[in-house]
This record gives sequence, C-alpha cells and structure tokens, in this order.
Amino acid sequence: MSEDAITAPRDRYAEITEEITRIPLHYPDKLGWWICFGIALLLLLTFFVSATVLFWNGVGVWGNNIPVNWGLAISNYIWFLGIGHAGTLISALLLILNAHWRNSLNRFAEAMTLVAVTCAGLYPILHLGRPWLFYWMAPYPNTMTIWPQFRSPLTWDFFAVLTYLLVSLLFWYIGIVPDLAATRDRAKKRRARVLYGLAALGWRGSARHWRRWQQSYRLTAAIAVPLVVSVHSEISLLFAAGPIPGWNSTVFPPYFVLGAAFSGFAVVAMIAITLRHVLRLYDLVTPRHLDLLGKLLLTTGLMTAYGYWAEVFDVLYAGEQQELGTLMDRLTGQYAWSYWGAVLCNFVPLQLLWFRTVRRHPLWLFLIGLSVTIGMWFERYMLLVTSLYRDYLVSSWGEYQPSFWDWSLFVGMLGIFFVPFLLFVRFLPVISASEIKEALFEDEEQRRA
Repeated sequence: MSEDAITAPRDRYAEITEEITRIPLHYPDKLGWWICFGIALLLLLTFFVSATVLFWNGVGVWGNNIPVNWGLAISNYIWFLGIGHAGTLISALLLILNAHWRNSLNRFAEAMTLVAVTCAGLYPILHLGRPWLFYWMAPYPNTMTIWPQFRSPLTWDFFAVLTYLLVSLLFWYIGIVPDLAATRDRAKKRRARVLYGLAALGWRGSARHWRRWQQSYRLTAAIAVPLVVSVHSEISLLFAAGPIPGWNSTVFPPYFVLGAAFSGFAVVAMIAITLRHVLRLYDLVTPRHLDLLGKLLLTTGLMTAYGYWAEVFDVLYAGEQQELGTLMDRLTGQYAWSYWGAVLCNFVPLQLLWFRTVRRHPLWLFLIGLSVTIGMWFERYMLLVTSLYRDYLVSSWGEYQPSFWDWSLFVGMLGIFFVPFLLFVRFLPVISASEIKEALFEDEEQRRA
C-alpha cells in the first residue's frame, strides 16, 4: 500500500478532531448563541418566579383540586422523562449493538437526556406540600424511624429516576473524556487549557487509558439499557396499579416505554437538524443520519399507535361500564380535544415518513418531530385528566383547569432545559470525535482485508 493511501485516513482523523474541537474553542455564531441564551435566561427567570410563588403560597396556586389532584405538574413530569429516553437508546443500546451511525448523534442526545431528566425530577419535588423534606423518600436510619413504603410505586419512582440520572451522567461523562483532552490540547488560552485539562482527568490517550475507557464505557451502557425499560415501566405502574378507570391496564408498561422512545426520537431529530445547520456539521450529521432517525421515529410511532388500539380494544372487549364511560368521554367529552390532538399530531404527519425523500429533508423531519412532541404532551395530559375528573361517584366529579402559575412553571421549566443545553453546545464537544474516528478506522480495516 502506498504512503499516500496510509496518510489520507490520518489526515481525515485530524480534520474530524479539528472540526469538532473548533466549536467550543471558536464558536461559529456567538451572536446567535447569545440571543438564544438570553431568551433561555428569561425562561429560567420565569421558573424562579413561579417556584417562589409556589413555595410562598403552596400548591393551591395550581389548578389541582379534588378529584384531579394530579394535574399539569405530573403530566409534564412524565413528558420530560419520556423525552430523555431516546438519548439512552441511541447511546447505550446502539453502542452495545456496535451501530456506528450513532457516533454523530450520541453526545448531544445524552446531554438532552440529562437536562430532560433533571426537569422531570424537579416536578415531583415542587409538587410536594413541603418540598424541602423530599429526602424522606430515601431509606436512611433517621431519628423518627420513618421508612419508605417499598411496595408503593411512588417509592420505586424515587429510586428509578435517581438511578437513571446518575447512570446517564456517568455514561455521558465517561464518553466525553477523550474529546475534552483533545480540546485541551488545541486550546490557546491558559484558562481553557486548565479547565479542559481538569475535566479530562489527566487523559493522555495511552493504550491503558483506552482499554479502561472501553471497559467502563460499555459496562455503563449495559447498566443504562435496562433503565430505559424500568423507569417508564414503573411510572406506568403509578397509574396501572390503582383502580382508576382508564388506568387499570396491563398494556401501560410497554405503552409508556414505546411512547417515551417515540417522543425522545422526535426531540433528538429536531436537535440534530438544528445543530447540523447552526454549527455547519453537514459532513458529520448526514442525510443518512436523518433517514435513520426518521425510520426510528416511524417505527416507535407505529408501536405507540398499536398501544392506542390495544387500549381501546381491551375496554370494548371487557365491557366494564365505567371503563366504557371513560373511553367515550375521551372520544367525545369535555377533554376530547386532548385525545384527538394526540392522535392527529402523533400519527397523521408521521405517515409522511414512509417516503425516503421526506425522511432526508431537514425541514419536513423537523416539523414532524415538533408535531410528535406536541402530540405526546397532549397524550400525557389526556391520560391524567380524563381518568380523574369523572370518577366512580357522580358526587366527586369536577373540572380541571390549569392556573396561570401551572403554565408559567411549565414555560420556566423550558429554561431549565435550554440553559444547560446551550452551555453544553457552547463550551463542550457536541459530537464524539474519538468514536467517529474509531468507526472510520474499523471501516478502513475491513476494506483492506
């Protein structure tokens, strides 16, 4: 083999590293980033104002009432937590399956998971009457000898979400260490070299470092994959384990898991398209990646649609009067807009993804992802309200309307999402250069063989 043939891949490796590390070191559009960051800070300020009002006056400022004592806060909790699931699926599951196309998407998908799970985790704490005592959920030998009820899905929720957050953080940080070292080595300013150097934990790229990194990275991925199923399955048991009509269904665990992946892939597609355009990553996030994201979105969407059908079939087959009443109320009642909004936003634009040209078209894929994200919010709202506002007793019926502070907290929570994500985009490598180069090396080895 000629020397030029050997040098060409090495030059490509250097170009990839340079292209990815230039983003945190020499951001291409600082003005645009500052505008977006300023808007995100305003949203964050809205969150702090809403949380202050909530803590000062109590949860009575929300629209929660009897019988709808679970309202917008818990539906948003499930919605945010579902969004985060795609990051783990793209990163951990595809890493174990050795699917190299994930390498252009996994880093920002993992970051999305972290901020989405953080937003979700704040909601149950804010929902408590005394949020500063949330640690009572943890099993520790306290002086009051109060222990959590381990048979309650609420306790499972605490452990599942906390474990998911910690494992996701560990998985993300392990993966980014080699790229932090590459950024450190290319930084010109001393402060940047020190900060990236501390974050890189002394990484030097030795064979021993790479071996340990591979072991820890894949081990953490193997731990993270079951969490995707367990977290949303136990959230579904918050509903399915009770006698409430419309909730008591064995289809809920797979239904919730698939719906979470569905909404998560939609958000990943939107983020991939946005970063691809803003950061000019056209050679790293290619039309092939958009095509694959479109296929994943279509697949999980059809599985979620099957969950809708199975839920309706179960109710009609069982013939239980209260369940039939809840189903008809969802279809034609006061909150039918949430059910039909979920159906139309989730599954009508989705059918365009059968066409390859639509899957590869950034604008069309972005709009379909946005529609799915809105539709999945409708679904979470519908599942909560339509089952609670008309219970078994007519005397306990009551309407639910979110208050101004419900909505302002939701808007503010978007600030909790966007502020750290924008900081990640600005100051850290958004794509894994080391994993892309590893995939290129393996492809070169296969061609030579």
